[in-house]
Amino acid sequence: MRAFDGGGVSLRKQSMSIVIQTRDLTRVYKTYRRNEGGWNALKGFFNRQTELKAALKSTSISIEAGQIVGLVGANGAGKTTLLKILSGLIYPSTGEVEVLGFKPFERKSEFLRQISILLGQKAQLWWDLPAADSFNLLTSIYSLDPNQAKSDWLTLADKLNCREQLHVQLRRLSLGERMKMEIIGSLLHRPKILYLDEPTIGLDVLAQKTIRTFLNEYVQQHQPTIILTSHYMDDISSLADRLLLISQGSICYDGTVDNFVLHAETKLNLDVKSEETDFEEVIHKFFEKESRGRQTSRPQPT
Repeated sequence: MRAFDGGGVSLRKQSMSIVIQTRDLTRVYKTYRRNEGGWNALKGFFNRQTELKAALKSTSISIEAGQIVGLVGANGAGKTTLLKILSGLIYPSTGEVEVLGFKPFERKSEFLRQISILLGQKAQLWWDLPAADSFNLLTSIYSLDPNQAKSDWLTLADKLNCREQLHVQLRRLSLGERMKMEIIGSLLHRPKILYLDEPTIGLDVLAQKTIRTFLNEYVQQHQPTIILTSHYMDDISSLADRLLLISQGSICYDGTVDNFVLHAETKLNLDVKSEETDFEEVIHKFFEKESRGRQTSRPQPT
């Protein structure tokens, strides 16, 4: 599927410097193929059959300071792989990447102090400790002023309506309460760049709305650069200035949400006929088409 530029990207700040830039970035994984049965397993031990899987194909993007970018794609499209490369968790296979003037995979302390990554499906705070104790540990790790840090997390907790849960063990909190604590922990050192991977996954409607409102207010006040992935399209449509649509490891759309809906039928060959079609409906149609394309492209058994 060919990429197209949505144009007219709305920025919260104009003429800002580029803080994230990639050029021909790729990530390829090597996997081992093993047929069923003990005999085949034994043969594979001496003669392994390898396969290469391109999780991220040639990707070139530029993101300016203060932007909120919604990164959308089906499961396995390459969203989390891209975030992990940009945060330095994994190496790229080829290409160039620069974030805040650093190469993320070098993981220099000056770089790590300016970013934060929140993976919605993985707890980053200490499971058996109350959030307040975890925040104290993070204060020491980032060498923050203890009084200022405590003031910050109390303020953030008030805005997220979770102050009463600060001294409860993380494992005893509900999913929504835990996610609020994870968000506070990720913001404690006031990062310039924030990667949010499914921050509202599995949450009820009220918790989703609370987190969206909080993030919107936080961005207006502190102006971080955010890359947000979510399968809840309300997250993207209400927060993102810019939409990046990724399909099978490649960026196929870069522009605004409104322009994506307007041109989806002609540019992505989607069957969108209704004048009242919304963003979520168009995205679902895109996912359905992508799923059919994957099924037809799979090699048939012989």
